[in-house]
Amino acid sequence: MRLHFLLLSPLFASIASSLLIIKPSNESAEDTEDLKSQVRQVTQDIGENVLKSLEQREERTRKRGVRPACTPKSLILRREYGSLSERERLAYVNAVKCLQHLPARTPANVSLGAKSRFDDFVVVHIQQTRTIHFTGNFMPWHRWFLYTYEKALQDECGYKGYQPYWDWPKYASAPEKSPIFNGDPYSLGGNGDYVPHDGPVISPPAGISGSQIQLPAGLGGGYVTTGPFANMSVNVGPGDNLGYNPRRLKRDVGPALNQIYGNYTTVLELLKKPNFDEYRLLSEGVPGTVDLGPHGGMHFTIGGDPGADLFTSPGDPAFWLHHGMMDRMWALWQASHPKISKFDLAGIEKSEPR
Repeated sequence: MRLHFLLLSPLFASIASSLLIIKPSNESAEDTEDLKSQVRQVTQDIGENVLKSLEQREERTRKRGVRPACTPKSLILRREYGSLSERERLAYVNAVKCLQHLPARTPANVSLGAKSRFDDFVVVHIQQTRTIHFTGNFMPWHRWFLYTYEKALQDECGYKGYQPYWDWPKYASAPEKSPIFNGDPYSLGGNGDYVPHDGPVISPPAGISGSQIQLPAGLGGGYVTTGPFANMSVNVGPGDNLGYNPRRLKRDVGPALNQIYGNYTTVLELLKKPNFDEYRLLSEGVPGTVDLGPHGGMHFTIGGDPGADLFTSPGDPAFWLHHGMMDRMWALWQASHPKISKFDLAGIEKSEPR
């Protein structure tokens, strides 16, 4: 399978002229358990520090005779998908399906392909793709995007919970068997049916020198035929196509890229970054290199159509769990670097409205 680079991202351009191969992870099972323990301790410490800080701020605020807006009791908790009960997962699935059955609000002169409220979010992402990736806008824009989706689930479809996230390293050895992709009634649908295939070859766009990059194949490649989103229709795309182009959801979930880009080492390295610019470059990847970052690596872990498409990836329900984890990691990093301004967004690129 050969994918045109421009439909994905400038991330994959490189300076060499030969085909580059992604190397497999060399993290052992013993390493994984040790790193897992470290991650658990670090995230627990961050959480305790956040609560302590909020308690202190609440006390100072009350002493001034002001009612605090944010306290430990007012915090909401986004949870890992596998930690939800079957009943809670089913409630989330039903809310997503509800959005897929509500009529679109996108005007026809903007997109003829938007047929549902779910599609509305895909259209917004397509329209903004070129200005919200590989820039300092990336993390805050997607935080807002995730929040508006969460609010739509709650306000328009009666969902009582909050947006769950995909704990990448927890299922890295077999993501296709995780509660997200195992195809049971409480999942987000199964993997694509297995179709013998090579992994995608990513090519740079015209005018940019660089190598093609060979990614490993996943364990699916075909249509999703199991679970709540079996035979789901993807209506817009591929790429920046906003016309009506109905086709069935495909996935190519497998462990290879998850173990490289979404492992416990990645989580620890993200939290160690000393400033926002270094954080975002590790998180989103570095244009012109084979470093996909957890953002690109986990999109290609989902694979298929539209999960591996930079423009239309929100059309796969798994997108929202992936970006739930992206936002969680940024929140943890922000909390562990309290002296860094929350408005420090290095790498902002200005663009004229289209």
